Amino acid sequence: MYDATSAKHARALSHPTRHRLLLELGEGAATVSQLTNRLLINKGNVAHHLAVLVAAGLVAKGPTRTVRGGTEQYYVRPARVIKFEGGPDNATLFAMMSNLANEIAGDKEALLNHRILRLTKPQAAALTQHLDKLVHALEPASDRDQRYGVVVSVYRHGRTR
Repeated sequence: MYDATSAKHARALSHPTRHRLLLELGEGAATVSQLTNRLLINKGNVAHHLAVLVAAGLVAKGPTRTVRGGTEQYYVRPARVIKFEGGPDNATLFAMMSNLANEIAGDKEALLNHRILRLTKPQAAALTQHLDKLVHALEPASDRDQRYGVVVSVYRHGRTR
């Protein structure tokens, strides 16, 4: 797990394009050209935002390969799981959630289900473990299938006793 809770991480994630790039790289290494084609963003913008993510440590330069006399640089995430909560004022979490809220609001078919339940601490821990296991056990479909985002959270609501 990579801890992305510092102020520099929050600044890097404050732009929706950088959030989209980070999510896209969750599936493995990609070049600027590949990211440009997948996200339909111009090459200059992709290169700029990748540089910001690299400087913040949220993305790293990976392997290179030679193509038609040039060299393509691959970019990768430092870890499959990135921790956003915590840090100064939870700024990184707020930046990520703001970007997610915009994506969800833009999808008329999105499912958003929010419930408040009374649970014991062991029940909450069991639910957290079950949901995490469920999400991570899903096998990815083919590259031709639609991609979906999944946000899972179990949190203490309101005052704690």
